[in-house]
Amino acid sequence: MAMAEEKGLESVRDGYTEDGTVDLKGRQVLRSKTGTWKACSFILGYEVFEKVAYSGISANLVQYLTTKLHEGTVKSANNVNNWMASVWLTPLVGAYMADAHLGRYLTFLIAAFIYLMGMGLLTLSVSLPALRPPTCGEGVGQEECKTASSLQVGIFFCALYIIAVGTGGIKPTISTLGADQFDDFEPKEKSQKLSFFNWWMFTVFLSNLFASTFLIYVQDNVGWSLGYGLPTIGSAFSIILFLLGTRFYRHRLPKDSPITRLLQVLVASLRKWKVKVPDDPRELHELSIQEYSSNKRRMIQNTSSLRFLDKAATKTHLTSPWMLCPVSQVEETKQMIKMITIWTASLIPTVVISQGNTLFIRQGTKLDRSMGPHFEIPPASLAAFIQIFSLVTIIIYDRVIVPLTRRYTKNPRGITLLQRLGIGLVLQIIVMVTASLAERKRLSVAREKHLLGQSDKIPLSVFILLPQFSLLGVSDAFVEVGKMEFFYDQAPESMKSLGTAYQTSTVAIGHFLSSFILSTVADITQRNGDHKGWILNNLNKSHLDYYFAFLAILSFLNLVWFLVVSKFYVYNQNEVVIGEGMSSITPFEG
Repeated sequence: MAMAEEKGLESVRDGYTEDGTVDLKGRQVLRSKTGTWKACSFILGYEVFEKVAYSGISANLVQYLTTKLHEGTVKSANNVNNWMASVWLTPLVGAYMADAHLGRYLTFLIAAFIYLMGMGLLTLSVSLPALRPPTCGEGVGQEECKTASSLQVGIFFCALYIIAVGTGGIKPTISTLGADQFDDFEPKEKSQKLSFFNWWMFTVFLSNLFASTFLIYVQDNVGWSLGYGLPTIGSAFSIILFLLGTRFYRHRLPKDSPITRLLQVLVASLRKWKVKVPDDPRELHELSIQEYSSNKRRMIQNTSSLRFLDKAATKTHLTSPWMLCPVSQVEETKQMIKMITIWTASLIPTVVISQGNTLFIRQGTKLDRSMGPHFEIPPASLAAFIQIFSLVTIIIYDRVIVPLTRRYTKNPRGITLLQRLGIGLVLQIIVMVTASLAERKRLSVAREKHLLGQSDKIPLSVFILLPQFSLLGVSDAFVEVGKMEFFYDQAPESMKSLGTAYQTSTVAIGHFLSSFILSTVADITQRNGDHKGWILNNLNKSHLDYYFAFLAILSFLNLVWFLVVSKFYVYNQNEVVIGEGMSSITPFEG
């Protein structure tokens, strides 16, 4: 052991590291100091290819649905939102499987193969003539195109939802598996972990940028078969790449279901609602240090928040786990419950973000997209501006803003997690106001030039949309990274995957909410006639400017709610780690 330390290696005792990680087979491992970043490089390598595939579908899906499956504006936007909602909702199941049964590694691997199956079927559905509707003739209006058959639509959406099932096991495990590679007991690795999510999202945005430019150009100008075939091949290669890194990974063994542990506390509290909680927290039920050490769990000290739940730890003659829970289990439940208030304020931001893949793209189809005499920007490639500005913002934030603010706040993150999220919410209001003004300008030119036909393009450069796309990219760097980091950081150690699923569920519910809002507004505003609605198939007779202004108002109201709930939110600062002995951790605020 001494020789290993002299060589700069760390030991894993009895198959576990001090923070509860093991190798895949539970063996004793000697790991070099460079092992963390080796492991992360394989994990990030997979994420690059997966994100290229996902973004290549999501960014241009509204175009495929309208130009190939001949769907209308509202129907196509809602289908995109519903699919993306499913993509982000299935991680709740994946998180449960990872935490309770299979572990993150195996859950991820199974899901990756399911994802690959979906990509293969999707490629076939756009490649085989029998599985896609015929292309509309030149000059034929969308309403005159032959609609896709039930079989064609069914296979296409079956492929999409197989991909959604695959992402359910990938999203809650791949990022947390990456974060698991950093040892909280190693000072250097602990400090590196603070930047991990910034660089994780940098990788995501870089992949999205590639998909929004090269891949979408291939789809629109070369063919959908190649446009989907390339990321399918990339997905297969990424699985091989991930497997090559297996021997470098740290793993956390699955324990009992975190959902069961939460329910036990809630049920015990309700069943003992008449029981008085003792004034002295030391009288509450808690496991011994030896029991925590043998189970490789973290002990959490009692807090005064949500005191009703302390009834679950109040001692009675009944010792069933559904009647008596240790303090640490109660505190884990408190930590998950108190995050729900922030969760509720994280739904409307997804409604705003979803516009970048739906109505913002539809706006672009009605503007002049030419760059020179022989090149026209694909509508979905406008999303590249989101990725570009997200990438730049993350770099500036991590390398400039954090070091500068750290000097004054003494917070290793520079600003708190909720402050970062709040800045993003303010920027989203500006995004929707900017989008409303740009659309108002487009509609005024359409009326002035009498270009009110469904296929008419307005003689305005598509770059009039650049401010809203770029501001959306800046806000994403604050909102999306902030949400991911917040829900991972504030979740109990044994429920990190479930904490990540909190974040993915905000995206899922947000997309469903976006679909609901869009349909409701479209229906209500069309009650006075077919040509009076805010959102019509003919965008030149619509009023998307009103709709974007409405979303700006919703975003403002959501910001007010966020400020209220964040004011009362208390960060976790009381974990005690049970390892070779007992040592306390006092985390910084947010």
